[in-house]
Parts: sequence; C-alpha cells; structure tokens
Amino acid sequence: MTNTATLLISCPDRKGLVAAIANFLYTYDANILHADQHQDEAENLFLMRVEWDLADFKLDMNAFSAAFQPIAERFCMDWRIKLSSRKFRMAIFVSRYDHCLVDLLHRWQSGELQCDIPLIISNHEDCRRHADFYGIPYYVIPVGGNNKREAEAQQRALLEEHGVDLIVLARYMQVLSAEFCAAYPRRIINIHHSFLPAFDGAKPYHRAHERGVKLIGATGHYVTEVLDDGPIIEQGVIRVSHRDTIDDLIQKGRDLERMVLSRSLRWHLDHRILVCGKKTVIFD
Repeated sequence: MTNTATLLISCPDRKGLVAAIANFLYTYDANILHADQHQDEAENLFLMRVEWDLADFKLDMNAFSAAFQPIAERFCMDWRIKLSSRKFRMAIFVSRYDHCLVDLLHRWQSGELQCDIPLIISNHEDCRRHADFYGIPYYVIPVGGNNKREAEAQQRALLEEHGVDLIVLARYMQVLSAEFCAAYPRRIINIHHSFLPAFDGAKPYHRAHERGVKLIGATGHYVTEVLDDGPIIEQGVIRVSHRDTIDDLIQKGRDLERMVLSRSLRWHLDHRILVCGKKTVIFD
C-alpha cells in the first residue's frame, strides 16, 4: 500500500485557501493523490480533504504541525492530519444478531477494512464462535437495569487496556450512557435498522410494518447522547410491499444493514468524513 498522509480542514470560507494549502504542500514536494473541497454557503464554511504520497515528501511528519500552524492560524482552520501507516484500533460491540459482525470480520480479514480489531465486547455469549474463528478476544459483560454504570466501567477499562480509538456498534442492543458517548466523541459508529429520522428507537421494523411503508432503510451514524440522533454517515433503502411480513422486512433489512455499516466504517477509516454540526460531508 502507498504510504500517505491525509489533511482534513474546516474553516470560514475566504479567498486564497486552496492556493495556500497547495503551495505549502508543493514547497515540500508533495505528490497529491486526491483533493476535494466543499463550500457550505449557508454557513460560510470551507471544507477540504487532501491526500498525498509520502515517498518524496521533504517535511518530517513529526514537524508537520509546527510548519503548518501559521497557515492554520491565518485562516482560522480546524484541521487534523492522518497517516495511513497508523491504523485505527477498533472494538466491535455486538449482542445476539451476528450478521453485521460476520460481515465486518470478513471484510477485515480480506483487507477491505484497514484497521486492527483487538477485541469484541458483547452482553451475550451468542457470537463468541465468530470471534474464536478469527482469533479475536471476546469479552462478555452482561448489562441489566441495575448494573449499567458498572458494566460500562468494565467496558471502558477494556477499551483503555487495548488502546481502542474507534468503536462500532454492530447491532449492539443497548443504549450507551451520555458519559460513555462523551468519552468517545465522533468515534462511535452505529447501524440503526431504519431510515432515520423515521422509526428511531426500538423495533423499527415492527413499526414500519404497522405503518405500511413502501420503503425500509438502514442508517449508519455517529453516536451522541441523544438516541439515534447523531450525524448521519450513510443510508440505504429497499422497496417493500403489503405482502411482506415483519420477518420479510427483517430479512431484507439485514442486507441493507451490512452494506450501510461497512460503507460508513470504511469512509471513517479512510478519513473521508467531516462533521458540520448535525451533518456530515463525505469526500469521495
């Protein structure tokens, strides 16, 4: 794989931004592989993603922040730099439904998802066999009405022990506390089995069936303290009809859930997402 750096920028829109960034990279012989930008006129925001090959880049990446800081201050930038050589350490949370977990593990083993998976956490034993097959430690921490705080403390201790910086909820059927969410801002990705904002919360397929909808969907989003209200990363839909039972909806929805979650995760791993308030910009 090419060893690259990716710069993500958000700042007030003004003239000279693209030229300043391009000239800075050119100064150090950067070979730009991808560059994309977006202007949000309503918010007067400029957003940019630029990725370059590090093979001939003349600036030591340990010195990048100091060298780029004058430009960042001049344009009031909110920015971050990501290196392809530094993989995310991702924990997967799952309950009993295993379709999203199995899909992610297969994509990870095949090299589609560039990350490390040091552990899987569940509140049930059901999915242990999948973790064992891939040789990933599997921890069961039961969660009930009276031990949520203690269970989350155990989970956070494991995440810290394993150096986790990204969490994926692969049909983890527990609501995380506000304190847990605050500890991992924009670093928890959830798959919700409906086309948000419709049918948030529990049993969305049942409610969709009761309502007689003609489309069902799945939504990949960042987790916030407000249930199913975080910035949306990706969505997918499929047509259904009056002939479909609740079980039919569930079966059709599972295919969507797998695809939507894997795309959401891949875009995060590839540093293609910028969050603007409650919205996201996805650079392709």
